[in-house]
Amino acid sequence: MLLSIKTKLKLSKTQEVIMCKHAGIARFTYNWGLATWKELYSNGLKPNKYILKKFFNNHVKPEFTWIKETGICQKITQYAFDNLGDSFSRFFSGKGGYPNFKKKGHHDSFTIDAGGKLIPVGGKSIKLPTIGWVKTYEGLPHTTCKSITISRTADSWFIAFAYEQEHEPTVKQLLLVGVDLGVKELATLSTGVVFPNPKYYKTNLEKLRRLSRKFAKKSKGSNNRYKAKIHLAKHHARVANLRKDTIHQITTFLCKNHAKIVVEDLNISGMLSNHKLAQVIADCGFHEFKRQLEYKALKFGCEIIIASRWFPSSKTCSNCGHIQDMPLKERTYNCQSCGHSMDRDLNAAINLSRLASS
Repeated sequence: MLLSIKTKLKLSKTQEVIMCKHAGIARFTYNWGLATWKELYSNGLKPNKYILKKFFNNHVKPEFTWIKETGICQKITQYAFDNLGDSFSRFFSGKGGYPNFKKKGHHDSFTIDAGGKLIPVGGKSIKLPTIGWVKTYEGLPHTTCKSITISRTADSWFIAFAYEQEHEPTVKQLLLVGVDLGVKELATLSTGVVFPNPKYYKTNLEKLRRLSRKFAKKSKGSNNRYKAKIHLAKHHARVANLRKDTIHQITTFLCKNHAKIVVEDLNISGMLSNHKLAQVIADCGFHEFKRQLEYKALKFGCEIIIASRWFPSSKTCSNCGHIQDMPLKERTYNCQSCGHSMDRDLNAAINLSRLASS
């Protein structure tokens, strides 16, 4: 199976400049391709990434000598067109919006390879094609990869790549478990285990507001504004990392110790339309939770069962099967048929677990 890893790079000032140059060339290529695509389409033509790539390499690239500067990997333009093509594919299939132009300092990234050769990685340093040796803060697995993506968050650069690894099935303690995701408790298991919702965004909201106000008051184009921007971006990244770390701990526990895991297919976009709960729901990271479960299930050898979003797990009594309305404000399920009383999240998790055996 393919696994991916992303870790922070330890770069010198010179290496940071090189990374910025690569990201700038990738951004320029992408924006040129998008502008040309729009122009050709408005003239009644049907462009694609292959036509744009061929024209760029033959007629545009020779005019800009700074693209072929020493120490610049020439593969970044190829992947920039690939990313543009993928963006339009998602747009035409209805999975995403129309591609936007990239802006300096926003999601800077680029991808490189070794011209079809495998790139060896391992330890706390890696030799990047054309760029040379760079160091990392943590040890990398000793393996090979086909391409490497380098991105920037705030003022830090990260390296990411995919590599092949054999399955690591673990001994399961339980056959199956139902998982009810929620806002009050992030995850409630049918076994009675509860993972509280730390609500990192809400906890750090006041500091984020203070940093945002500080950033807004700085003069545009000044060094102080740039420093305030980096400070704000670093704090946003910290909140996101805390959220991901919590989700990683829960999903790893589930996939390592349970043979079958039943979760709901939540309508996240519909839930976010509730403006009173949108901020808290977004802070839970339900999509990330499901994404991690899916790839960790392959890694640790368990099965993920997705329950229909129309399955009334919260409305059904886990004791007698009676179905009744359950407003969000009611946290305890009191069955009107058999009198059974139980926490609503635990009741829903038990109902979900029974789908695996039905």
